[in-house]
Order: sequence, then structure tokens, then C-alpha cells
Amino acid sequence: MKGPALLLAGIMLFSVNDANSKLLSGHYGLGEVLFLRYVMLLSAFLLARGIRPGFGGPLATRHPALQALRTCSMMVSAAGFFLGFRYIPLAEGYLFFFTAPLLTLIFASLMLGEKVAPAAWGWCLLGFGGVLLAVAPKLGGGAGGPWQGYAAVTVATIAFALNQTLNRKLRVEPGLVGVILWPSLLGLPLFGGLLGLAGWETPPAFDLFRMLANGLLAGGAVVCTAAAYRHADAAQLGPWGFAALPLSVALDIAIWGHHPDLAMLLGGVVVVFACLMSERARRQGLAQSMPGGKTWAPSAPSGSGVTARTAESGRLP
Repeated sequence: MKGPALLLAGIMLFSVNDANSKLLSGHYGLGEVLFLRYVMLLSAFLLARGIRPGFGGPLATRHPALQALRTCSMMVSAAGFFLGFRYIPLAEGYLFFFTAPLLTLIFASLMLGEKVAPAAWGWCLLGFGGVLLAVAPKLGGGAGGPWQGYAAVTVATIAFALNQTLNRKLRVEPGLVGVILWPSLLGLPLFGGLLGLAGWETPPAFDLFRMLANGLLAGGAVVCTAAAYRHADAAQLGPWGFAALPLSVALDIAIWGHHPDLAMLLGGVVVVFACLMSERARRQGLAQSMPGGKTWAPSAPSGSGVTARTAESGRLP
């Protein structure tokens, strides 16, 4: 049970991080919050590397362009979810996020040339239909619904799916350098520059602590998630990844008093079912694949969902 326990710990840390960011987003700008998150994340990483030389893996890379693209996709994903959670409940944002494995199917087909099991395309469409089922009632009416939040998390989820596709190409370079150090070094000038200075507000001590704590929460989630895959494979951990959805609902209720409506619950069931069936299609496709080509379908959110918001390799150095 070490793998599932570590995975659940990572999910909890990510969920608390998102809830904290949602609370902060009502008072502080994107640049300020993410800049201070990366200040703490980078400081913690460098401290760990100083205590344990070599922690995080080698600094050199044979794929600088791919590393740069992965880092940029992580920046877009982080910014998109922060802005999205400003307008919509956590659970709705997580529902969008759970479609990332389905989007990864498309990217893997286009960018990696991987053959996709035909049944997986059907489950992909069903998963997106579940999202529409959940949010369509909120987009009607004169107010137009929280379209800004939906647009932001859509962009963030697409960026994350691209990130996951790049992770597949960069598995030859495992470790935390590519998912903590390089994003932090880019995030500091990006979010601390014009984005941070434009709306910077000096926070009181407690708010400053919460912003810095986001870095520790994100870093802790990365380490827990990576460690989980040392004790169990993706197939075993897959169903545990969906624990993020009821946890986000619980946080919505406890902090904001927001209860999910029937459309949200039904949409969540459809998305989870589509992800589970796509995993089944993946296994069947792999079992029936011919030596001349690979067959792949997206996995459930174990290795590419909430549990991998910043980490991807599933390995510690």
C-alpha cells in the first residue's frame, strides 16, 4: 500500500495547493502568487540539492528544445488553472483536468505517431461530452456563465496534455531537474517581471506565508507522486487518482459552501467512466498490437492526471 498511500498524499497536497491558490486569487494577481511560489520551490530544491549532492538528477540535457517547450507548457498550465479557479469551483476545474489523458491521446497520435486503438477515440469523445454535460447549464442565460474560468482551465488542460506528451519523449531523462529546477528558473523572471510588478500588493505576513507555502505544497506533491511510482505501476495506481474529484468537492463545500449540482455529478461520472474505459482500451490495444507498430490509449489520471501536475517521470533520482 506504499504506492497508493504516497499517491493519495500527493493528491491531497495538490488539492490544498489549489484551494490555497483559489483563496489568494481573489486578492492578489497571477504574477505575484506564482512568483512567490517559485521562489520557495526553487529555494527548497537548491537546499535539498545542497544537502544531498546530485538530488534531482543531472543538470545537462540532450534535448534542450524539448525541455524548453515542456517548461513553457508548464507555465501556461499553472497560469491557466490559477486564473480558472478564480471564477469556477475546484471540482469543475478538476473535471476539465481529468480530460487531459484524452487530449494526450490526440497529441500522441499527431506528435509521436503512435497508433491509437479505435475504441479509444469513442471514449475520448464521450469524456468531452461529460464535460459539456456538466458545464452547459451554466453557460446559458443572460449572464453567460463563468466562461472566463472555463476558457482558462481549457487552455491549461491543453497545455498540460502537451506537457504529458513531451514527458513521454523525455523519459530518457528522468529526475526532478526538468520538472522543478527549469520551470522555477523560468517562472521567476516571467511571473516576477511585468506580470508581478503590474499588480503587486505587499501582503501581510500570513498571506506571504500562504504564498510561500504553495511552493512547499507543490514540491511535496511532486516528491510524493514520484515516490509512489517506485512502489506501484500506473495500472495499480490508476483508480486512486480519481480521489482528487471527491476531495475537490469536499473542499468546495467546506471552504466556499458550494455544493455540486446534478449536471456536475453526472458529468463527473461520465468523464471518470470514459477515462477508465480508455485505460481498458489501452491494455487491449497493447495486448493485440503487432510488432510493426505501437498501439496506445490514454491512461486514467494516475500518471497523467492530478497526480502529475508537476512531476511526470514517476521516479526519484
